[in-house]
Amino acid sequence: MDDSQRAFLDRLLTTPSPSGFEADVQREWVAYVSEFADEVRTDEYGNAVAVVEGDEPAVAFAGHADEIGLMVSSVDEDGYVRPSRVGGSDPTVTKGQHVEIHTDDGVVRGVVGQTAIHLRDTDDDEIEDVAEQHVDIGVETEAEARELVDVGDPITFDTPVRELQGTRMAARGMDNRVGIWVAAEAARRAAAADVAPTVYAVSTVQEELGKQGAKMVGFDLDADAAIAIDVTHAVDSPDVGDERHQHGEVELGAGPVVARGSSNHPEVVALAREAAADADLPVQLQASGRSTGTDADAFYTSQGGIPSLNLGLPNRYMHTPVEVIDTEDLDAAADLLAAFAERSTGRDGFGVDV
Repeated sequence: MDDSQRAFLDRLLTTPSPSGFEADVQREWVAYVSEFADEVRTDEYGNAVAVVEGDEPAVAFAGHADEIGLMVSSVDEDGYVRPSRVGGSDPTVTKGQHVEIHTDDGVVRGVVGQTAIHLRDTDDDEIEDVAEQHVDIGVETEAEARELVDVGDPITFDTPVRELQGTRMAARGMDNRVGIWVAAEAARRAAAADVAPTVYAVSTVQEELGKQGAKMVGFDLDADAAIAIDVTHAVDSPDVGDERHQHGEVELGAGPVVARGSSNHPEVVALAREAAADADLPVQLQASGRSTGTDADAFYTSQGGIPSLNLGLPNRYMHTPVEVIDTEDLDAAADLLAAFAERSTGRDGFGVDV
């Protein structure tokens, strides 16, 4: 990952985009892919598709732009903001956090209150649901608060991007800025290599609310195969515990993860593994006996069935403000997808031979 590619990733990670409010990060993504794509288009909800024109077959690489977060649900008489969840926000990590409320007039800063340990009965500690928590923005009355925020304003954690050791880094929203980074970079690398097939890079919205953007895009995406790039659980940290084998074998820094089963089309899986082997790229495997929980589940049932694959990016501490990834996994994923496009040359679709 060179400096310009890393700067692009940092811009994605520092641009707030809770589900339903993705426009700002989509603008960053569109600006980047416009430098090499033959066409870039967006739809009414902000899904973005970049096209690198070529021959058949056409392959699509898609990530989702939205992140989990909170939203202003109400304001109480003392000026405290009451939040609700946007996507799968975890109530065990929200308290004691700095947050930003994104209003029409700019950012209002606040903190999610947490009663001091001295004032709590720690023998009876319970995790309050997000709706029972409060955001303190520093005012004393409801009127003051309503001058600053409106019901429905989105809220994100105020967490910076942090360099860890080596090629590891931490931030909120790795889920799934890393996926749209890989989709864009894979298409750029495919374009630079002048691969023969047509390549689509896709950045969808509202995945965290039920893969809604992928359903919109999949309706008319003219792709012979679609690969959804999303984070997956790395289980190599102590918090997973001794039963980590129940959650797979994924490790941080060991390469992208090819899922097998359910929505993952066997021909696309096989081609991805062959492309990785030919390019000498590390890959890990993951069992997916039910749904993947990613945009792949929306793509593979679109238009009578688009052969699809979920390509995972190892991620520790998912849905917290301190998600950790290894940038080498991102680079390997982008290279793998560019190699996948190259290896697709001359194929007449991806149908199963029955």
